[in-house]
Amino acid sequence: MNLAEYIFAHRDQHLNELCDFLRIPSISAKTEHKPDIERAAQWVASNLRSAGFQTVEIVPTALHPLVYAESLHAPGKPTILFYGHYDVQPAEPLDLWTSPAFEPTVRDGRLFGRGTADDKGQVHIHLKALESLFKTHGKLPINVKVLIEGEEEVGSVSLWEYVQKNKARLQADALVVSDTSMLAPGVPSITYGLRGLNYYQIELTGPERDLHSGVYGGAVPNPITILCELFAKLHDKDFRVAIPGFYKDIAKLSKAERKSLNALPWKEKDFRKAVGAPAYCGEKGFSIVERLWTRPTLELNGIWGGYQGEGAKTVIASKAFAKFSTRLVPNQNPDKIARLVEKHIRKLLPKSVKMKFETLSTGKPWVAPFHAPIFQIAQAALQKGFGKKAVFIREGGSIPFVTQMHDTFKVPCVLIGFGLPDENAHAPDEHIALDNYFNGIRAIAHFYEDLASL
Repeated sequence: MNLAEYIFAHRDQHLNELCDFLRIPSISAKTEHKPDIERAAQWVASNLRSAGFQTVEIVPTALHPLVYAESLHAPGKPTILFYGHYDVQPAEPLDLWTSPAFEPTVRDGRLFGRGTADDKGQVHIHLKALESLFKTHGKLPINVKVLIEGEEEVGSVSLWEYVQKNKARLQADALVVSDTSMLAPGVPSITYGLRGLNYYQIELTGPERDLHSGVYGGAVPNPITILCELFAKLHDKDFRVAIPGFYKDIAKLSKAERKSLNALPWKEKDFRKAVGAPAYCGEKGFSIVERLWTRPTLELNGIWGGYQGEGAKTVIASKAFAKFSTRLVPNQNPDKIARLVEKHIRKLLPKSVKMKFETLSTGKPWVAPFHAPIFQIAQAALQKGFGKKAVFIREGGSIPFVTQMHDTFKVPCVLIGFGLPDENAHAPDEHIALDNYFNGIRAIAHFYEDLASL
């Protein structure tokens, strides 16, 4: 039985195994799921052994374990490091799921469940591709190192420390990641650019305690009102970020790249359907694709304070809070942007409130040339799996690990995604298209097999 026949014959088995993986509620943000996290790590380790890896380790960390495996039995062949994560986002709000989040269900050619697209389904594609190669060839055609973490959804706290201590062990000719998306249904895609991400939290304090709004209203500062006024000033009428120096260092997009991105088979009507908003906005002078992938942003992600229970409670809150983020593009320095943001916010605030400003995390943008031979092999493998030529795209999201690995090891990073933008990652009814899952296994198996020719 050849590779293609083996993969086709084991479709049901592969899907059933993925469902077993998805049933483990490996929610990294909740301490009560620590046993589930550990069970998921064990599950990944067991599957790696089935895929022919003899060296498989579950690495304890201060938070959640890493799974590391290696197969280095192909002398003279390339060495690939594959990275993914087995942890998932919380499932709330539970009442918005059509079927329970951790009871995977097939409907209309799609598999629903938390982790299907982000990132268990995509990790599983690689596990089954490697297993298929091992079962049909008796060994893997190239050298493969695998690093699967359990903290991606909570900031990858332990991952980078492990990498720094194991640079020699993790050295490879290329990094391969599947935690991104395809451009559209039926359009296999390779991502060559990601935006960076800074995440912030601010706390405003006015009165030293909550005050009766009838007794004190009109004479004391209201931190919630001041917070709302602050964020209303952080964009101008053209939806540009109104922070001095924010755009100063941005790398200008070439005419050729701009033309190429806008020529992709991307449909605005599909975007509008996926978003579902009554109207749209964005930085003046740029297409939607350019806004999503190549322009920086500032977004308010959460705002709270005061009374939020049932009924009425007329208070002026002592404190107000907000979480917000800036997505960054090439040549923007995350530390510099954080300083500019804090400086401008402090300038805008009145003296009637005090502010605590925190930069919770920073992440650099990443963009890479895609003319190296490995990208052409990836493109050809995707065509074998999907029957269509793959396109090269950028994405608006962030994967800090990609930038860190690229800066550390100076090797190509190949990002091949099998999710779709509207598959509700991080939201209720997360799902993955079964065609993309099955074609993905076939494409990745060809990718690893064809890399032996490099």
